[in-house]
Amino acid sequence: MMKNLMKVDWSIIPIPVDDGAAKHLPGQKLPNLNLATTDGNFINLSALKGCTVIYIYPRTARPDMPSLEGWDMIPGAKGCTPQSCSFRDHFNELCELNVDHLFGLSTQDSKYQTEAVERLHLPFPLLSDEQFTFAKALNLPMFEASSVTLLKRLTMVIQDGMIEHVFYPVFPPDQNAKDVIKWLRSRLLKKNPISF
Repeated sequence: MMKNLMKVDWSIIPIPVDDGAAKHLPGQKLPNLNLATTDGNFINLSALKGCTVIYIYPRTARPDMPSLEGWDMIPGAKGCTPQSCSFRDHFNELCELNVDHLFGLSTQDSKYQTEAVERLHLPFPLLSDEQFTFAKALNLPMFEASSVTLLKRLTMVIQDGMIEHVFYPVFPPDQNAKDVIKWLRSRLLKKNPISF
């Protein structure tokens, strides 16, 4: 039986709390390393010019496979598919707000991630940090589920390789793209105030 990964009752999902594990990130330069992408390339995020948005998530599930035991009750774990679909649905709006690059990132391998990109029709690649090199270089927050180490959900807005803003914790995940858009609009207004 196929499960519907988009149907989530957020009112019964535990809300993650801000444990301070991402407070060190704003102002940091991204590490100089290459990450595999689902379009078959490697990318060095630190070398990208302009505005980059990276949403980091624990793992995408597949409708034909069981989730990790107790997944729904781990604060901040559930919602990777709705989050990815939200960024997909708001992709054009993000581009209009001068986002030059958009990526999702998890520690799943590129082959697994490619299935998600195709199934969800994502107009942007997913990045694999399978060896935790990116996560360890930035000391990203992590958690364990069923003896598997995973990244906690957070989203970074990066300008010319420098982390400008971090959304953490992210809840509910399907609203994350809208929260990023709201923040980007606010940033744009600060840079270009309307004069009367």
